[in-house]
Amino acid sequence: MYDLGADLDVEVEPGTNLLISGPPLTGKRSLALDVLTEGTKQGEGAIIVTTKDGAERVLKDFAKRVPYEGNPVSVVDCVTRQQGVGDVRDDDRIKYTSSPVDMTGIGIKLSEVLQEYYQERGLKQNRIMLHSLSTLLMYADLQTVFRFLHVFTGRIQSVGGLGLFAIDADAHDDRTMNTIKQLFDGIITTYEDADPDVRLAGD
Repeated sequence: MYDLGADLDVEVEPGTNLLISGPPLTGKRSLALDVLTEGTKQGEGAIIVTTKDGAERVLKDFAKRVPYEGNPVSVVDCVTRQQGVGDVRDDDRIKYTSSPVDMTGIGIKLSEVLQEYYQERGLKQNRIMLHSLSTLLMYADLQTVFRFLHVFTGRIQSVGGLGLFAIDADAHDDRTMNTIKQLFDGIITTYEDADPDVRLAGD
């Protein structure tokens, strides 16, 4: 089981994918990082796929919660190369894709890290967050993003991981949101003036 931490007070089965949905600036990214660091404290792997902020900023925010040095924490950075920030190369912790449009590349890099964690490091429990689906939907049509997510969530399910996917609910119409929601086992809703609310399928 995966404990989502004291703030959410929920445990979920391995292979669960959760959508974190709410208006902008309601702490979706922060909440996802909190859930990931909860796992790091227990020796689980953490993988952050970022389509909004560069890896350095993400790792800095992660380190405010729990040290990542010496822990299995990896970032798939879909931002830095697109911004043309010098010659960045993959290292042990950070993998780069050309841009958030490169969904094939994102899938390949995620698979590489998962393979390393499961097979080489023997980590059976891993938490994966993607921030943010709204960025992907800015660059690609709904059908393309849906297909990508179908594979992505399926991969997490097959390895018994925990997937967390943030989306700005206000940025998309009902059809888009309803289509995306089909892929998830539950939804964490964030609010401006209330605590997050967790609803799991079947509740």
